[in-house]
Amino acid sequence: MQYLLLIHDRPDAWAKLSEAEAGAVMGEYKTFTDGLTASGAMRGGAPLDQSATLVRVRDGARGVSDGPYSSGPEHVNGYYLVEADSKDAALDVAAGIPSARFGTIEVRAVGSM
Repeated sequence: MQYLLLIHDRPDAWAKLSEAEAGAVMGEYKTFTDGLTASGAMRGGAPLDQSATLVRVRDGARGVSDGPYSSGPEHVNGYYLVEADSKDAALDVAAGIPSARFGTIEVRAVGSM
């Protein structure tokens, strides 16, 4: 089954890192991603731009607002789409994402259309 691992980070947590510390975390991301790819579990993933646009249609009229939009201080900064045998296995993968140490990884099973 496929799982979407949404990476929620606090911008202020990244801002507190020195350039060397941020570089080290990005190195951890590369190592993590390379390992996920080598294992065959990687199905996709990418960082996300910090800007966002919200679209709503009400009474036939499209409304557009600038974002990002989140209910708390964390923003969705990226994602991994992975293949895992179970939700527990997907949770194990999510725990390996470097941002899990200072942000939150949201795990969602991907349904079929």
